[in-house]
Amino acid sequence: MASTAAAQESGAVLYQEHCAVCHGAELEGQPDWRSPGENGRLPAPPHDATGHTWHHDDDTLFRITRDGTAAVVGGGYESDMPGFGDVLSDSQIRGILAFIKSTWPEEAREH
Repeated sequence: MASTAAAQESGAVLYQEHCAVCHGAELEGQPDWRSPGENGRLPAPPHDATGHTWHHDDDTLFRITRDGTAAVVGGGYESDMPGFGDVLSDSQIRGILAFIKSTWPEEAREH
């Protein structure tokens, strides 16, 4: 996924508007994000280098953001992560992902 400074900058603003409420203003995720909550669903993971977001390829990250985790994982998987395809354009989603990736160490970005 190609990223430019402009895409990262607009992505940072969109991240704060649409993602930070769950994933944290500093991309830190929700506490105890590896353990299911009372509803049986996993809390929002961090998007910084301490999380697992960087383990996913660009297409998977895009589809999760656009369609929601449950739609991508399938098999009856339940998630609190909605799809944003009705709220954000494809280019806005790519901008958010460019911003997130810009915060990762080089090794994680190359993964």
